[in-house]
Amino acid sequence: MNVDIQSLGTFNQLAHEGAEEATRSMAQMTGIDAVVDVTKITLLNRDDVGEELTGREFVGVQFAFDGVLEGDTVLVFDADSAATIADALVPGDSPDEAMARSGVKEIGNIMMSGFIDGWADYVEATIDHSPPEYIEKSGADVLPDAPTDADHQQVFVFKSQIEWIDESVNFYIYMLPEYEPLAELMMEQADTEDDAIPIDKLQTFNEMTTKGTQKAADNVEMMTGIPTDAEVTQISFAPITDVPKQVGTETYVGTVVEFTGTPSGYLMVLFDEVSAVTVAEAMMPIEMEGDELTDQHTAAIEELGNIMTSGFVDGWANVLQTSVEHTPPRVVHDMGRAIVDPLAAQVGQHQEHAFIIESEMKTEDIEFESEILALPNEKELREALEALDVERANETQADVEQIFE
Repeated sequence: MNVDIQSLGTFNQLAHEGAEEATRSMAQMTGIDAVVDVTKITLLNRDDVGEELTGREFVGVQFAFDGVLEGDTVLVFDADSAATIADALVPGDSPDEAMARSGVKEIGNIMMSGFIDGWADYVEATIDHSPPEYIEKSGADVLPDAPTDADHQQVFVFKSQIEWIDESVNFYIYMLPEYEPLAELMMEQADTEDDAIPIDKLQTFNEMTTKGTQKAADNVEMMTGIPTDAEVTQISFAPITDVPKQVGTETYVGTVVEFTGTPSGYLMVLFDEVSAVTVAEAMMPIEMEGDELTDQHTAAIEELGNIMTSGFVDGWANVLQTSVEHTPPRVVHDMGRAIVDPLAAQVGQHQEHAFIIESEMKTEDIEFESEILALPNEKELREALEALDVERANETQADVEQIFE
């Protein structure tokens, strides 16, 4: 089954506009201004849905919907913001737990009803939704179970992140539609097959990226002695202008390379500053004094980034049966958005939307985390996927050690 780029872009915009409408409704009720920061469509394994919420407490409102689209959608707030919401609805009163819960439910009902109705209006079909259910849970448990499908181990998730201006409060809208109705609806809305992406091949490519991430994690462990696991691998789709927002404002140390061939694009290996010092010093023969990032640290990061990048690019070339080369790594040390912004601008000269290939590595033993992000040329990625033999996935899985070493 194929999904064209135009439909992905249209549905992403529809989700973004729905989030904006929901945000306006909240502003009218509470008087608190908010903006939709990021909206993206992500293809990932069911078990990884909501991974970014780990370690935090949330409250929210959940709906089930059915009709031309089926699935669940949920609006979630940081738990500490429930009182803020209730206070905005009833100024001057000290909201108790029941009032806070009622406030969240009331806002969620109005916001999410508009969100679902917007989808129904666009596709000119009926989408019904259940009454709102108040939820209060930790991490990814606040989200509904991802749709089950024996034929597809990966799911599409629509996610919007909304920021309250002048308030330390963020909230999120997650939409988890059933796989087949969504894919069929996208096909119905398509105007052309010229820019179609084969979903099964996109899933295969995602699986191979997961294997590449695990091999990269193995390489980190081999060079540093730090046990490292691949945590999350996903392919996201968003307007090119939103790509820098995906990384956020945290400061990173890492490497950037440009890869050429089919596909071409950019690949980044990024460590937060603490992790960069940790992993670099694990590679050094002598113990360093202080926590500052030195030239020795950056040299070690450059070496590690080069090895991790080569494994990814060589793995893609093998799986896609194309020729892919990359430039020597360039060390970067800056805010995430500042690193990604010029790269997105380069890719944006040829396309309005981008696929962002995201992988994450972590370890439980010490404070260490790393991200690998790739921005491929959309047209060339589509061409490579069209030529990909899905049955080769079994072959590449058998000799993944050779592919990603």
